[in-house]
Amino acid sequence: MKKYAYLCLLALSLNSTYAATPLDTSISQLQHGWAAAEYQTPEKDREAAFKKLATEAHQVSLGNPGRAEPLIWEGIITSTLAKYQVFFKAGGTAKDARDLLLSAEKIDPISLDGSALTSLGSLYYKVPSFGSFGDHKKAREYLERALKVNPNGIDQNYFYADFLLGEGEYAKSLEYFKKALNAPARPGREDADTGRHADIQEGIKKAEKKL
Repeated sequence: MKKYAYLCLLALSLNSTYAATPLDTSISQLQHGWAAAEYQTPEKDREAAFKKLATEAHQVSLGNPGRAEPLIWEGIITSTLAKYQVFFKAGGTAKDARDLLLSAEKIDPISLDGSALTSLGSLYYKVPSFGSFGDHKKAREYLERALKVNPNGIDQNYFYADFLLGEGEYAKSLEYFKKALNAPARPGREDADTGRHADIQEGIKKAEKKL
């Protein structure tokens, strides 16, 4: 009987160890918010959706100082906001996103499977090199570092493939698009995976057309 009671207590202890924390819940909400804004919102409404989500993400960052995860998601959301802004606004927003991601990298570069590295790589190749901070050499370095952290990740492979496509490395780009397509599913992030698969299929078509 004592042994049974001990095992019950042990089970409860283990379950509490793996219970979602308030930060986990907040990060999950931001992830689903991002997927909804990016893949389920009409394009004309996406800037407003991401602006609202960026405000929410900032509050999560303020409430969790010293943690990389909220800074990563605030950076991802801010960088996506820049994509939907007019040019004169987008540059400053992209720089804000870069600074958030650099701060997250300093705290923990491998947090969330190296998502800060992936997002920094994406930013460095998507923003202009003239008049901004775009740098394709840095982009490649960050994206390759991200792949070392999570070689089978859907985002890590997708963004590296997209970068290679832009660099004219079409065969290699196709290889990584296919790796992204076959990446393991992310439990709880089915909405993001569905949208990303559509992005990957589009990338595959572009790469194949170039070969």
